[in-house]
This record gives sequence, structure tokens and C-alpha cells, in this order.
Amino acid sequence: MNSPLFLHIRFWEYQFYAPHWLWLLLLIPILLFLRYYRLEKSQGVIKFPRPAKDLNAIAFSPIKWLILTVYALIGVGASFLIIALALPYLPYAEDNENDFDEGIDIIISMDISGSMMATDFLPNRLEAAKTMAKEFIDGRKSDRIGFVVFEGEAYTACPVTRNYDYLKQTIDGIKSGMIEPGTAIGTGLGTAVARLKSDSLSSKVIILLTDGESNKGEISPMAAAELAKNKNITVYTIGVGKKGIVKMPINTPFGQIMQNTQVNIDEKLLKKMADLTGGEYFRATDENSLREIYQTIDQMETKKMVNNTIHREPPYMPESFLLFGLIFIFIGMATEQILLKKNA
Repeated sequence: MNSPLFLHIRFWEYQFYAPHWLWLLLLIPILLFLRYYRLEKSQGVIKFPRPAKDLNAIAFSPIKWLILTVYALIGVGASFLIIALALPYLPYAEDNENDFDEGIDIIISMDISGSMMATDFLPNRLEAAKTMAKEFIDGRKSDRIGFVVFEGEAYTACPVTRNYDYLKQTIDGIKSGMIEPGTAIGTGLGTAVARLKSDSLSSKVIILLTDGESNKGEISPMAAAELAKNKNITVYTIGVGKKGIVKMPINTPFGQIMQNTQVNIDEKLLKKMADLTGGEYFRATDENSLREIYQTIDQMETKKMVNNTIHREPPYMPESFLLFGLIFIFIGMATEQILLKKNA
């Protein structure tokens, strides 16, 4: 957990519990401009050099630049105070690990290839899989859960975290076609294995969901399963979709059309992968069966945390912004007063 006085310098990684306060940031440059304009126009307060024939002296007057610097400091300080009002937090901030005596590290590795847009699930396989994954996440209490997606290659959409709200937001944003087309089951599993590092909790699980056959990837599915076995990771595999021909959206020069398509699932491979790691293979043919599969996995992995009163929500951290805001405003206003006295 971050210290209350620690200011994370990558500001774009913050999220906010009260983001509506951030609209006030738009007022800062306007107010500073009006303040500067009034000061410059006032008589006998700040003596700006104004030689009629030397425009460069006006533009680059040291006192003018100093005043602008002062207002920049005040503007930065005011910005920090407004950000503090918005209650910033880091989405990956986690609760103190000592608060949990037991738990599981889980990675959900999901196929998001084009075939996942088939409509034998409503509204399609991918959206149904995302919904069931979020329901599964809601049923866990102490576990750290991450999310990996794969098509022709794979990437980690969310590292393992107990910030379930952020994790579910990430899942909501996933769409088919985000990466190279194809189905790289081995890469999808291998990436998930890599995310479960040596400092992970003692119990580690990967839930791999796909609706196709592996046709891409630098690592084979069985090699990835062997790697998972060597790291004592249990892999549950889920084959999604009805057997036979299904309707799938196809992009054409004339727009998107629905077309009957044959989609095959390599069930033998998925079963071998699960068996090798001590897991189990499941087949989901509709939304209800997929929900039941997640419920079964949930029951099979029954480790619970001892203290179930722990608040999972990441702590907001306005203290750092308040401190830095007050420091910048104090320095800016103190410098302004010194300049006013010297030039009075």
C-alpha cells in the first residue's frame, strides 16, 4: 500500500471517486489570467519596464517572467487541491497482504477472437463470457484475480488484483479484434502463467476459455500446460459454443452480414491441458451451462480469507495532493507578497 504522503508521479494512472470536481481545473487558467491582467494594469504596484522603443525588453522582462512563474506555482497548487477533492486512487492499489491469511491467485485467460462473436450465446459468445466472468469475480472474496486476453497473440489486460471494480471495468472494455487475429491458445496460457510470479499466493489457478482450435502462437498449448504444471498452477479449460454451424458476423465490402460458419473446438487438447495440471475440462453450450461451470470452479477452489471484514476498495490518497497543493500555493503567494512590497 502506498504511504499517505506518497505522490505517484504518473498522474494518468490515477482514477477518481469524485471526478466531477475535476471540472474546476478549467477555471484555474482563467482566474490566473484575470489576476495577472489586473496586476499588470494597476498603477504603482509592479513596475513593468515599458521602454517605447524596446519591445524585447517588455517581452523578456525578468520581473514579468518572475510574476508568471509565481502564478504558475499558484496554479499548480490549486490544481493539486482540486485533484484532492476528486479523491484520487491508484487502480492497482491493494489491501495489506498481511490482512489475508489465505487466498488464491487466479488468472482468467479469455479467447476474444472473431469466432467469439458467434450468436449461439446472447448477444454473442464474448459478451456472455465476460458477463459470467464478472459474476465469478463477484463470488470471490480474498483472491487476487487477473485478466489475460488472446487472439493470434496475447496480452495482460489486468494484473492480479483485489480491486474487483477496476478488474470488471477492464473486462467491460474488451472487444474482439483488439490484437492480431487468430487463436493462440498456447500463448494465452503461457502469458497467464507468466503473470503468476514467484511471489504469488501458494494456490494458483488459471481459467482458460476458448471456442476454437489453436492455429497461432510461438508456444504450443501443451508446452504452456507443462510450464503451468512445473509451477504448480491448476488449469481449468472451458470450451465455449454449440457443436456444428453457428451464425457469425462477417465483414464484407458491403458491410457486416450474418453468415453460417463451422466452428470447431479442440476438446481433446483442452482436456489434456487440464488433466496435466490437475484441473478439469468443461464444455459450455449456453449461458446457463457457462454460469454453472464457473460456479463449479468456484466451489472447487474453496479457500476463504480469515478476516472477511477487510475493505477491498483501494484507499483514496488525497493527503499527498493536499500537502503538495498547500506547499505550492504558499511558495507562490509568499513570493508574490515579497515582490509587491519591493515594488510598492
